[in-house]
Order: sequence, then structure tokens, then C-alpha cells
Amino acid sequence: MIKRIILAFTAFAATAAPAFAHLNPQEHGSFMAGLSHPLFGLDHILVMVAVGLWAAQIGGKALWGVPLAFVTTMAIGFGLALAGIGLPFVEPAILASVVALGLLVAMAVKLDTVMSAAIVAVFALFHGHAHGGELGSAGAFQFGVGFVVATALLHIAGIGLGLGIARLSGGALAARIIGGLTALAGLVLAFG
Repeated sequence: MIKRIILAFTAFAATAAPAFAHLNPQEHGSFMAGLSHPLFGLDHILVMVAVGLWAAQIGGKALWGVPLAFVTTMAIGFGLALAGIGLPFVEPAILASVVALGLLVAMAVKLDTVMSAAIVAVFALFHGHAHGGELGSAGAFQFGVGFVVATALLHIAGIGLGLGIARLSGGALAARIIGGLTALAGLVLAFG
């Protein structure tokens, strides 16, 4: 079963679009554009699912607290960008988030909920800023709601994956392997 999970994850990662989720700002501005936006970049998918998977590994209050911290802080980063407040190293921080969150899952790091939420919040700020920085002001609210919903759904997918894998024999190992593959994909995106 673990081999099937790894094969499915690898096939999914291989068929996903490269990290070019940041589309032409002229095409943004609708709820549907925001909803579909996170689904067009491997970096977005990997991070959002990893957040949910890590939350499932930690369990307890982290199961919902960690993804909620990500979504909330991502919305704050979005607002900062719309307000014209810049952040340095946005794209490198996004790529670092893929590697870091993959490693946290691979090593099955279990921190308390507050610390885990703080870690994902730092990365979320940059993800949200990237969304807002490329958008401009046209349709910002509708787009923002769409990408928040899509992000939450990807987190839920990660939680479901984590909880589903945990029920399998060898599931903890499978989750760690997925985390390692996520970190590796982040390195490929960064240096490939």
C-alpha cells in the first residue's frame, strides 16, 4: 500500500504544472480566478497539502489550528501587498516553505500547536503577499476570497491524506516519505 501511495504522489507531482501560479494580473479579479489560482502551481499545492499533512501528524488542536493560522496569516500578507507594504525575498521564502514544510513532515516533528502555527504563519505571510502583489486592486476582494477557499480546501486534503495514511499499516512511514518527496520537489523548484 505504501508503494501505491508513493507512486500516486509521484505521478501527481510529475503531472502538476511548474511553479507558475502567478498569472497575468489582468486575468485576475474574480472569485473563480482566486479559487483556481493555487491549483496552477506546484509550490502552492505542495505547501498547502504539507500544512494539512503536518497538522494531521501533530494531531489534537493542531489539526485545525495550524491550517487556520496559515489561512489567516496568508490573508494578512495579501492585505499588506494590496496596501503597498513590501516584503523582501517573497519568492525565495515561498520556495523555502516547500522545503521546510516537507522536512517537518519527513521528520514527523511534533511541536505544540502555538509553535507549529507560528512556523506556518511566517511562510503564509509570504504566500499571501505574493498573491496580493501580483493582483493590483481590481477585484481584490473576490479574488482573495477565492484563493482563501482554495487554500483551505488544499489544507483539508492534506489533513484527509494524513488521517487516511495514519490508519494504514506503515502509514507513518508513508507520510514521512511524502514529506521527503515534498522537500525534494522544493529543492528542484528552487534550483531546477
